[in-house]
Amino acid sequence: MGRAVVADALREADPAAAGDAERDTNWRRGYVVHFRRLVEAGLASKEGAVSVARDGLESIHGRMRVVHADGEETGLGSLLSAPAGRLVTTVTVPGAGRAGEGLSLPYHGGELRGDALLRRLQAWVDGGVIEPSCAAAVRTVAAHPEWLALPGHTVVVLGAGAEVGPLSPLLSWGARVIAVDLPRPAVWERILDTARRSAGTLLVPVAAQTTGAHQPGGSTGDLAERAGLDLTSDVPAVAGWLATCDGPLVLGNYVYADGAANVRLSAAVDALTMRLQAERGDVALAFLATPTDVFAVPAEAVAQSVHAYTARSAGMKLAGWPLRTLSGGRLLHRAYPPGADPGINDSLVPQQGPNYVLAKRLQRWRATVAREAGAAVSMNVAPPTRTRSVVKNQILAAAYAGAHRFGVEVFEPATTKVLMAALLVHDLHTGGGPSHPHPWQDEAHAAAHGGLWRIAYTPRSALALAAALGYRRARK
Repeated sequence: MGRAVVADALREADPAAAGDAERDTNWRRGYVVHFRRLVEAGLASKEGAVSVARDGLESIHGRMRVVHADGEETGLGSLLSAPAGRLVTTVTVPGAGRAGEGLSLPYHGGELRGDALLRRLQAWVDGGVIEPSCAAAVRTVAAHPEWLALPGHTVVVLGAGAEVGPLSPLLSWGARVIAVDLPRPAVWERILDTARRSAGTLLVPVAAQTTGAHQPGGSTGDLAERAGLDLTSDVPAVAGWLATCDGPLVLGNYVYADGAANVRLSAAVDALTMRLQAERGDVALAFLATPTDVFAVPAEAVAQSVHAYTARSAGMKLAGWPLRTLSGGRLLHRAYPPGADPGINDSLVPQQGPNYVLAKRLQRWRATVAREAGAAVSMNVAPPTRTRSVVKNQILAAAYAGAHRFGVEVFEPATTKVLMAALLVHDLHTGGGPSHPHPWQDEAHAAAHGGLWRIAYTPRSALALAAALGYRRARK
């Protein structure tokens, strides 16, 4: 299915590339080439980029099927109008804590605020860890602490238990948040504990088994046992519930699942997004883009990378040729040809697999199409982060452990989620952030890529060596 969707997305913009995708007989290994071509095919014009996004989304919606309880199959589009199978009520959990004074960023066991925060942002910019526009956005939020509580907004956090999702920062700042996650008591105990200790307000869904069934009252005593919804089976119920919530709504997509389930989950969330946008006109969208994908990057990033390649140490220059030879040409390639504008940063990690990349690309496509239609969209590239889903893969864990040797900073989840929540706050107070002539510029704006866009080498050719260098550290 992934091969067919990529071919469909490419068909109008680059028919030859679409044919290549269709003929690839080893998709599990060959997919990285075709996902890069999806970006390259849209660079010629804004219309081309929007075409790739729109055609990719239409292919997913045309090919996915919904299997009902009686075994009947319908298209994904059936979720846009299907009646809810059960009712959902809301339990409100007020926080008993107090909001902190201004923006504070956890970092290396401490808290950065005020001048210390500004110095760290500048150090990241100087080191090529984040884009200058990212630092500017966070500085603006730091200068406007009244923004942090997001007055006038209700943020829906789909995947509320996600390690780098914005739920805990937003609640700590006093925001009003709707949490959606699977009905798993352990997950909800953690979410509820966060909410009760925060300065914010949490709205929790509690669903009956069938329409018309008795709904539990508002008691929060056993709420962790009753809370939660499964987005792969409850889209109509979730949509019906959210349609009645006070807005304006920010629909934040932070969901994740392993393997093919990730594509199913992302497709279900996309159907929910379309349904909510059709039912109410006050829905903004929010996403986190993975840094391990393909992006067009500005000329300034290319120039810093070219300088880093030229200025690399004598030892690295001496080691480069034999390492490339011994690895069959896989190691230590320069990142960009000098003067590329834009450059193409290919940070795909084959071990993450085509399902993960397709699920994340679906979100980027939805952001592009929604922004083109006039919706407010916050989509920012998050830094590489030591989340559980990453470090459970031994190769990725080793690569992250050795990445600092090549100028890549891997973040801890506590830092990432506050940094990205601050960017969300910025975007919501500035209409979705600046609007650019081309979608690739929207994606590159305020990116916190951890250095992957500005290091001397193509990330894949450096991270393979980083994995070898970081293996011992990762094992510890």
